Formats: sequence, structure tokens, C-alpha cells
Amino acid sequence: MAVCARLCGVGQSRRCRRRQSHNQQDPGSDSDMDEEEEEQIVAQRQIDVGGGSKSGKAAAAAAAAAAAGPSDACECGGGHVNRGGCLGCTRRGPLQPRSLSELPPELLVEIFSLLPGTALADVALVCKKFRHILSTETIWRRRCVAEFGMKEDLRKLEVKGFSSRDLYVKRVNPRVKSGRFMKLLPDYEHMDYKDVYTHLLHPYRHILGLWQPDIGPYGGLLNVVVDGLFIIGWMYLPPHDPRVEDPMRRRPLFRIHMWESNKATVECMYGHKGPHKGDIQTVKKDEFSTKCNQTDFHRMPGGRQEEFRTWLDEEWGRTLEEIFHEHMQELILMKFIYTSQYDNCLTYRRIYLPPATPSDLLQAGLFKGTYGSHGLEIVMLSFHGTSAKATKLTGDPNVPAGQLTLDVDLRRPVVLPDLEQQRKIEELSRLVMGVHEEVQREAEEQAKGSSAAEDTRSGPCEAEGTEADHGACSDGSQPGTSTNPPEGQPFVLPLGVMARNEVYPRTCSKCFYGTGLIAGHGFTSPERTPGLFVLFDKDRFGFIWLELKSFSLYSRLTDHLAHAHAPNMERFEAMLQNMQSWTS
Repeated sequence: MAVCARLCGVGQSRRCRRRQSHNQQDPGSDSDMDEEEEEQIVAQRQIDVGGGSKSGKAAAAAAAAAAAGPSDACECGGGHVNRGGCLGCTRRGPLQPRSLSELPPELLVEIFSLLPGTALADVALVCKKFRHILSTETIWRRRCVAEFGMKEDLRKLEVKGFSSRDLYVKRVNPRVKSGRFMKLLPDYEHMDYKDVYTHLLHPYRHILGLWQPDIGPYGGLLNVVVDGLFIIGWMYLPPHDPRVEDPMRRRPLFRIHMWESNKATVECMYGHKGPHKGDIQTVKKDEFSTKCNQTDFHRMPGGRQEEFRTWLDEEWGRTLEEIFHEHMQELILMKFIYTSQYDNCLTYRRIYLPPATPSDLLQAGLFKGTYGSHGLEIVMLSFHGTSAKATKLTGDPNVPAGQLTLDVDLRRPVVLPDLEQQRKIEELSRLVMGVHEEVQREAEEQAKGSSAAEDTRSGPCEAEGTEADHGACSDGSQPGTSTNPPEGQPFVLPLGVMARNEVYPRTCSKCFYGTGLIAGHGFTSPERTPGLFVLFDKDRFGFIWLELKSFSLYSRLTDHLAHAHAPNMERFEAMLQNMQSWTS
């Protein structure tokens, strides 16, 4: 019997042909061939078993590559041969790929699915095979999910129901199955994930995340997210005053979606007549603006009076007649007049959530707080070594958005007396003002360049202490205090301190000296006034403004905010400085 050798071509015209040799057959060749064929059958079965998983295919390919040695040679001159024969021949077992293009299509799909979407365009230029494989829906669906958190299945939207259906039904027609509503939905039956990624998600990726609108002193919080086939800009509104524990309210300002397979459409959602034409422009890095092209959709039949009543119900959940405080009525009217002029064009600047560190007193993030006649406002709590800072994301004519409303010194805990003494405002003032005077003395000494300033600031400790214990001394004492405050200490507000929300926790974890920012109307004569920071639990804290004899209660905003975390602390610090400069 003649010995078979394989000839392999290279390139698109690859051929394999059989040559007959006139040499005598080796007597052991039959048994050797049976053993080789058995090995190929086992390898093929391993690939078939792992065919449904990425790991199975990858393992089989790796095993095949490892089995081929550099000494394997084909008599046809092709060079690389595994135990089953040369690469181009299909007579014996699976092929041994020599390049990425020779891998099976299903394995290439798995590999390409792991690449960032921005790199796939270059991959498609390599060859026709890659370009053809990159039209596979699986690749682009995985990129949409991995990079943008898209959760909807384009082929199951009709069955599952649209994720934001309530929004569009209320804006157009209260009946879910109305013909008018159905016309507002994109033609998702004729879309694919590649179009969604290429023409919607990737072009508008730079506006995803948290933003602060430039609305004078009032500011705000905008969260731009991917929601099914839409990119939606949600304005986050605090609960109605004084229900600080209630969840945030959301109002859509704009949406971007695909009416056609290769074109994204921007629509303004402001007003009460449904979505209408809008536009989005990138001003510069970390800044963009929205524009409404049909402001008549914002107007109501009853004119400004009806618009004010509707706005008041959304903003405060009550009528103007139910608000008896005259000063409060003036503030509400002023806010409506000021904010209504921004209904056709708004500019937004990017903001980040603060980075977390193991030494933080509690998890940093966003909180809703009571601010007297100004209602509820949103602040951002962040930690900076031995201090905690609360920055306003929404503000008022006195202290605008972007300003540092609370500055807490974590090196100076305050131990509260028993409940009976806590009820006396004089006792609380004595404790806090004692620490405040000490802080002022240290500041004066530091300004004079006194060598004793460092000793005074560190107290009996050898140093300021570590961030983990927030500057506590080895014996637990602090300047102006006796011991660290105990866990679960009873707490009650002193008599004469006004609280918008009387339903506050009656136990606290820790208390610290801090200062709060107060100012006159128009942010005139700003000054920092001493107060007491009260930590209740991981989601709530309070601040007693001594000079104002007022108490603010803060509750954590628990909404999931994607694409919002700062890349590093330096970037976050720079953002805080920019926020203060916007309103200074």
C-alpha cells in the first residue's frame, strides 16, 4: 500500500491533493494510523462537547495547538502537520489553525465579543471573513450590555413591555393600547444591536452619567441613562418638604432614540403635550447643552397661572393657599419665575460621585436635607482625610448650588450630656462653642507662624492620628472632649431648636464639631457658623445650626446611578473647586 502525503496551499485557493509513493509500506503503518485516527476522534469529541461554551472551544483549540510540535512536518512541503495530518487536508481529523483567521466562526464570535466596540471597526478591515462575522448580533448585543448596561432584548420588547412605557403613556394617552401610543415606539422589529450601538449608544456615550444644570442659584441633578432603546435625561427632584425619607422624584427632560435603523432622534420632554423636537450640542469636555425647537409644547391653555399651579403641585405637593408663611410664598414665586426662563435651553456640567476609602466615617454619596423655608435640597457628602464636606447640588438664593454647606472636623468629636442636659440649648452651645474657640485660637497661632501651633493642633497625641480613627488619640480623648462618643447614645433636640421634620432618630452614633455656611439674600456676607454634626446611622445624619437655632435632617439618596463615579480623588477635588467657581 502506498503512503499518503498531503499537499496544502496557502491563501484563499488552498487545495490538498494526494500523492502516491512507490516506496514499500512500513508493516507497522496500519496500527500507527489506527492510533492516530483514534486520537483525532477523541479530540473531535472534546470540541463537540464544549461546542456550547466559550471555555470548551478555547480549551480544545489550546490543546490542539499544544499537541503540534515544531518537528512535525508534512512531506508535501507545507511544513506544519499535527498528528492527524497537514493543516489543509480534511481527510483526517480537525484542522490545526495557524492564524486567527483559521479559527472556527463560533470561536471568533466569542473572541470579538470581548473586544471594545471601538476596536471592532478596525477588525472588520482585516478581511472579508472578519467583516462577515462582525455582523453577528451576539457580538453587538454583548457590547451594548457590557459598555452601556443595556438590558432590553430587542426581539422581546413587545412581549415584555417597554421599560419606560408609563412615561410615554401619561404624556400622550392614558390608555396603554391606544393607536397613538404605539406609533411613538421605535420600529424595533427592523433594528439590530449593531445599529443601536453605532448610531445611538456610542455617539452619545459622552453624556451618560450625572450632571448639574446651570439654573442660577438653584442648580439641580440630572442623570442620563440608557433605558431600553432610549437614552433618557432624568431630572431628579427631592421629595415634598419635609418628607426627607421619601424616595426621589424623577421628571424626564429629554430622550434620544432611533426611529430609523441608522439615525438617532433627540426629543424634548419638557411641558405637558408630549415629546417634541429638540437638540443636543456638546459645548466642551464635560459640558453639553439641550435646546427645545418647539417651545409652544411647554405652554398650557390656561396661561402662566395654570402653569404655576401645575408647577407648584409638582414642586411642593400643595397649593399656594396652603402655604401660610408669607416669606415662603415669596421664595416659591421667585423660584418659579427664575426657573421658567430656562425651559427652552439649558447647559449641564458633569459631576461625579465621591470616591470611597476604607477610612470613611460612612459611605459617601448623595443625601436629601431639610433647609427651612427653602424646602428640601440635595447635597453631596464626601470625605477628605480628617474632614467631611457636604456640597450643595441644589441651592437657594441665600446659599447657591455648588457651595460647601457643611464642613465637619472629624478630629473633634463632641460627647453629648445626658438627655436632661441635652434639652438645654445653653449646654449644647457651651460644648460646641468651647471647641469653636479652640479652633479659632489654633487658626490665629498658625497665621502668626507660631511653633506651638502644631503642638496645639495635635493635643496630647504625638500626631493628628490616622484616617482610620479620624484623628483620635491613643486613649480615645480629643481636644475639648473627654472620650469618644459611645455607640447608640440617646439623642434629643434642645428646646428652642426648630426642626422641619420632627420624625428624627432618637439615638445617634457619633457627634462632631463642624461649621455651616449661611449668607444673606443673593449670597451676600457669607460666613461659616459653628454647629454640631450628628451621625445617626449609615443612611442618616443631621446638623444643628446654633446661630439659626435650626436642625437639618439628611437622608441618603438610594437610587442606582451608573456612569457616575469619579476616576480618582484628584479629578473629584478639581470638580468640587469648579462647582464653587460656577456660583461664586
